[in-house]
Amino acid sequence: MDIDGLDYNTQRNKLRLMAYGRDIQQMVEHCVALPTKEERQRCAETIINVMRRVVPSPLENKERTAALWYHLALISDFKLDIDYPVDIVHEDKMATKPDKIEYASKRPINIKHYGRLLFGLFEKLKTMPPGEERDALAEKTANQMYRSLVAWGMGTADKEKVASDLARFTDGVIQLDVQTMHLDRVMGGSTIYGSMMLNSQKKKKRKKK
Repeated sequence: MDIDGLDYNTQRNKLRLMAYGRDIQQMVEHCVALPTKEERQRCAETIINVMRRVVPSPLENKERTAALWYHLALISDFKLDIDYPVDIVHEDKMATKPDKIEYASKRPINIKHYGRLLFGLFEKLKTMPPGEERDALAEKTANQMYRSLVAWGMGTADKEKVASDLARFTDGVIQLDVQTMHLDRVMGGSTIYGSMMLNSQKKKKRKKK
């Protein structure tokens, strides 16, 4: 219902950025309507100073200044024709969806406790020429496989299992000698499950005391 002399918010233009309020928006609308670019430029700089006080920030740096100018453009619906001191991304470009990121490999990993990283190492080991570099990478890969087996609580986590899986997933290229293989010690308590069990045991001991 329209009543002469009364101005309701429902009858006004929608606020584009509520944080700055209607007064700032009316200033911007006035600025857009100014006839010359010089006038609009001076008016815009004045509005920026007012916006800085209306929405204060403990950080006054380049990012803060760039944000204020962008907010000014946004409030004006990108209709304010001035020389912006920062790059302004237009609204239609913001609405454009980025290109879909393709996964490096769409092949599913059936052995989830080893993960995509280890399968990448398996593929690399297949193509490497024999030598110290391949031997060093094979040893590091074996140790990571062992840590993964322990962390995921896969039951069997020993040299035979690691050597067998490594040979299997490298198509027989890497054949480690179980007798000379060195695996870093991994404590069961370092896993999430192991830590939970260890904490539970400590609490029980405290209660008994």
